[in-house]
Amino acid sequence: MDVAARRRSLLVVAGKLLVTLLTLGLLYRSVFTDAATAEAWRSLLGSVLTVPVLAALALVPANWGLEAWKWWRLARHLEPVSFKRSFRAVFVGLTLGFVTPNRVGDYAGRIIELKSRRLDALGAVFLGRYCQLVATVLAGSVGLLYFLLKFYLIGYPATEVGLVAATLLLNAAVLLPLYRSRLLLAALTLVRPLRRFRRFLAVMPTYSAREIHAVLGLSCLRYAVFCAQFGLLLMAYGATPPVGPGLAAIAGTFLLKSLVPSLNALADVGVRELSATHLFGLLGQPVLPVLSASLSLWVINIALPSASGLLFVLRLKVFRKKKSKAEKAAVNS
Repeated sequence: MDVAARRRSLLVVAGKLLVTLLTLGLLYRSVFTDAATAEAWRSLLGSVLTVPVLAALALVPANWGLEAWKWWRLARHLEPVSFKRSFRAVFVGLTLGFVTPNRVGDYAGRIIELKSRRLDALGAVFLGRYCQLVATVLAGSVGLLYFLLKFYLIGYPATEVGLVAATLLLNAAVLLPLYRSRLLLAALTLVRPLRRFRRFLAVMPTYSAREIHAVLGLSCLRYAVFCAQFGLLLMAYGATPPVGPGLAAIAGTFLLKSLVPSLNALADVGVRELSATHLFGLLGQPVLPVLSASLSLWVINIALPSASGLLFVLRLKVFRKKKSKAEKAAVNS
C-alpha cells in the first residue's frame, strides 16, 4: 500500500470513528441527559407491551422500507442498483444526517453508495426529499387551515375565503417544480447566487411524470405511516382527540417542524414538541401525553434507526478500487 492509499484509509477510519462518536454522544444526550426525552423513553419502555406501542414499533420497518423503495426508484434511473444497496444507503444517510445541519449528511450517505454519476445523485436525493416535503405541505397546510378557521378567524368571512384561496395557491406552487422542473432550473439561472445549484438539479427533468408519480405516491404512503405512528402513541399515552381534528394537529405539527431549519436531528425535537403541545392544547388535550407521544415518535423513528445505521457506516467503502482494463474486459465479455 502506497503512502496516498494509507493516508486515505486513515482518513476513512477517522471519519467513521468521528461519526460514531458524534452519533452516540447525541443519542446519549437526548435519551439520558435531557429530562423530557428520558422520561418519554422510560414511559415508552414501561408501555412497550401495549398494543398501540407494539403497532407503532412494527411500522418502523415499513417507514424506512418505503424510504428505501423511494430511493431505489430514484437511484436506478442513474445506474443499476439493488434494493439492498438502496436500503443500506438510506440508513447510512440517516446516521450521517443525524449529526449534520439540516441533515445534509443524508446526501453524502446515499451518494457514497453509488458507483457513478454522483453529481446527478445530488439532484436525485433532492427530488426524493422534495417529494416528501410536498406530502408534508399538502397535508399540513390543510391541517393548519383547520385551526386558523376554527380558532382564530371566526367572524372574518372575507379573510377565511382569502386564506382558503392562498392555501390552494400554495399547494399548486409546491407541486409545480415537480412536474415543471425546467421552470425551476430557469428560475435558478435568473438568480445569480443560486446559479451554482443549477448543475446539481439538472437531472430532475430527465425523470418522467410516471416516475415522479411513483416517488410522490411512496412519499405520501410514508407520511401516512408517520401519522399512524403518532396516533398510536397518543392512544398509548392516553390522549384522545377527535379523529379529524387530531389528524389536523398531527399534520400541522409535521409541517411546522419541516419549515424550521435545524442544526441536527436532536434540534428537531424542541420544534416538534412545541408545535404538538400547542395544537393539541387547542383541542383540550393535556400536555404530558402529547409530549410523551411526540418524543417517543422521535426515539423510535430517528434515534434507534440512527444507532442501527452505525453498523452500515463502519462497513462503508468510501473509496472504490478502479477496475483494471482486463477486469473491465472480463465484465463486458
